[in-house]
Amino acid sequence: MKRRQFLQSGSFMSLPLLLGGLEVSAMSRSSLFSMVNNGDDRVLVLIQLNGGNDGLNMVIPLDQYAGLSQVRPNLLLPETSVLKLVDKTGIHPAMSGIHRLYNDEKLAVVQSVGYPNQNRSHFRSTDIWTSASDSEEYLTTGWAGRYLDLKYPGFPSAYPNADCPDPFAITLGNVVSETCQGPVTNFSFTLANEASVRLVEETVAAPADNTCYGTEVEYIRTTIKQSNAYATNVLKAFDLGNNIAVYPENNRLGDQLKIVANLISGGMGSKIYVVNLGGFDTHANQVLIGEPENGDHATLLKTVSDAVAAFMEDCQALGIQERVVGMTFSEFGRQIKANNSFGTDHGTASPLIVFGSCINQGVFGQNPEITADIAPQEGVPMQYDFRSVYASLLVDWLGVKESDIKTLLFDDFQRIPFIKDCSTPSSTSDNNIVLDARLSPNPSSDYIYLNFVNTGKHVNISILNALGSQLDVPVNKSLSQGAHEIYINMQPYANGSYFVRLAVDNNVRTLKFVKI
Repeated sequence: MKRRQFLQSGSFMSLPLLLGGLEVSAMSRSSLFSMVNNGDDRVLVLIQLNGGNDGLNMVIPLDQYAGLSQVRPNLLLPETSVLKLVDKTGIHPAMSGIHRLYNDEKLAVVQSVGYPNQNRSHFRSTDIWTSASDSEEYLTTGWAGRYLDLKYPGFPSAYPNADCPDPFAITLGNVVSETCQGPVTNFSFTLANEASVRLVEETVAAPADNTCYGTEVEYIRTTIKQSNAYATNVLKAFDLGNNIAVYPENNRLGDQLKIVANLISGGMGSKIYVVNLGGFDTHANQVLIGEPENGDHATLLKTVSDAVAAFMEDCQALGIQERVVGMTFSEFGRQIKANNSFGTDHGTASPLIVFGSCINQGVFGQNPEITADIAPQEGVPMQYDFRSVYASLLVDWLGVKESDIKTLLFDDFQRIPFIKDCSTPSSTSDNNIVLDARLSPNPSSDYIYLNFVNTGKHVNISILNALGSQLDVPVNKSLSQGAHEIYINMQPYANGSYFVRLAVDNNVRTLKFVKI
């Protein structure tokens, strides 16, 4: 392959702009493995499922079939076809590869992940997930970009350098990921495949001057030089890397993950990889008429499952399995009730999966409660704030201090124990402490009592409506251990369905109540 080619716009425009005087084009490859040698070699792979994934059709609450049969009669899978994970929870039959990973203790499910005051716009909700902002807050940086800025301060000035010759993040595609947006520039390098990584011919520098024109020319020349430095190392990683597993044909996600495995095995020092798969906005034809196991959503879930399974097999064969953890995410889930087009509309929370050899097998969180008397447009209520998933990855996988999480994300995060020490055996599948809690009287009109047993310290109680809006936070403080009764005034609320979210330390439970 010719190395001196014109650089395509995707990888060129994503690169940082200042070199601090370092002649990076002559940088040695010998430093490429510095991350591995000092132990800082862990990689996070983010799989973005664009469009809003229907979590109720991916992770199946087997103990809620009575309610599901009333609100999703045309979508509901035959119970006998569901691949069981634990007694009360299974996974779509198209996801046999994910099922094998779970049985091999390399995968976990986190239930009902979302955020308070859910926004159902694709664009705004994606912005919230990638920036890790509150729903009413607008941030100009991505959560991974803030992490990388904390770890590598001063970027882009003086990068790349001998200690950090590689892009800090790589986005598969033609546009940089907002997840990796830093305070000054984006940390990610974009590529579609090896052929898309190209070099720009460098011109001879003109005599320096202080004019505006001279400054702009030097700016472009510096950008080209840095682009070439990163691109050269990416191409070398392609050359040194390999793939051993067989990836599924005609699988868009598998093609991207194959590149990720190749680059990691080739010594690429990038910390974060972002890949994506679209098509999850399943308003219509989510299933085939009379064949709920088949349809557009089943095809998408099989694509994800087959790609992740092949990627994990490849990581194992390449000997990098203990360096890699991945997760899926989508901007929102779908509504509980099916629409009239054999599909589902924009909803609230949804489960996600985390995978890798250093994952604690399990289903974290409880199945959502599905009843026949749901409110119009009711979505699955949030159990875990998505930023708690990010926080758990940053602290337990990438080694960020808990004190820094409050700056990077938010104060009230919960650590979800899906990361394990790879040197020890896996935990059992039952990783949840089921909080002892009940609501009474339910239904009610004027008030309701939440009775629960506090087994920890900090207690957060919030009230959510059927659309995912947070209406009140009656309790957010440390409480004594033992039994508690919380009075909830229902008079300000209109008739309909509501949820109480109870979080005690790192455990969570969501209960439904109805005002009549």
